[in-house]
Amino acid sequence: MKSSIVIISNPIARASSIDKVRRASDYLRKKGYETELLLSERKGHAEELARDAARKKPGLIIAAGGDGTINEVLNGMVMSEIPLAILPLGTTNVLARELSIADTVEGAMEQAISGRTRRASLGRIEALSGKSPVVRHFCIMAGIGFDAKAVYDVNSTLKKVSGEGAYILSGIHNLIHYYPSELNFSVDGKQHTGFAAIIGKASRYGGNFKVTPDADISDPFFYLCIFKGRNRADLLRYAAGIIRGTHLRLKDIIYLKASQISITGNAHIQIDGDHLGTAPATITIVRDTLSIVC
Repeated sequence: MKSSIVIISNPIARASSIDKVRRASDYLRKKGYETELLLSERKGHAEELARDAARKKPGLIIAAGGDGTINEVLNGMVMSEIPLAILPLGTTNVLARELSIADTVEGAMEQAISGRTRRASLGRIEALSGKSPVVRHFCIMAGIGFDAKAVYDVNSTLKKVSGEGAYILSGIHNLIHYYPSELNFSVDGKQHTGFAAIIGKASRYGGNFKVTPDADISDPFFYLCIFKGRNRADLLRYAAGIIRGTHLRLKDIIYLKASQISITGNAHIQIDGDHLGTAPATITIVRDTLSIVC
């Protein structure tokens, strides 16, 4: 037998299928690998499974699910020398698109065992979850303000049924009712203000939209978009610009390269598409945090 491979899956994630995960395991076994399938049972469980699995030093850990599942698994593997591979089974699979992972089971598994390995520098965020501090790592982006509030308000039952549709409905609801307070950003020691921000560790956002087109998971820094407008017309302009890829030309968007960001004010925060907590927050780069196969 070749080296062992652990597959960690969230069986209740939308578009996830235990049959696909078993197909992946069968494919790897036919290639001569010993496989172990671990199924998460609750939020945060995939992180625990990944941490325990990493201690046993398998040859590879595969996260089977969407960006939320991948985020949990990578948080359990931070600073590990074990490579992480991806079987995309989630709603939007932003990281899989960023890394050009095949969308078929067999294609993704072939990349997992024969693809190249990239060393990623992840974002580390300290914020508040309720009144308690929370520390997490992220590999795609952190959203501060409008998009995080929309993620916070997503109906979990509707998300299981309609996937992206639940986010769209929450976004529309927030477009009508959202009225943010001003935020203060300290970006590598320089001060800025705005009402929302996207902090990109990868170029893609919400699918194939590129809010921070220069960001790369391997680079030891972020790209940051600060949105200075607060009303519905501003939000619609920003959304149209992002769809067209022209948002960085808008005069009320600040686009910066950064390695450390502090945020004060009152706003929701999401990372890699899942709600994290609220500001204040401090975001830093952790260099060479994880090996990812693509």
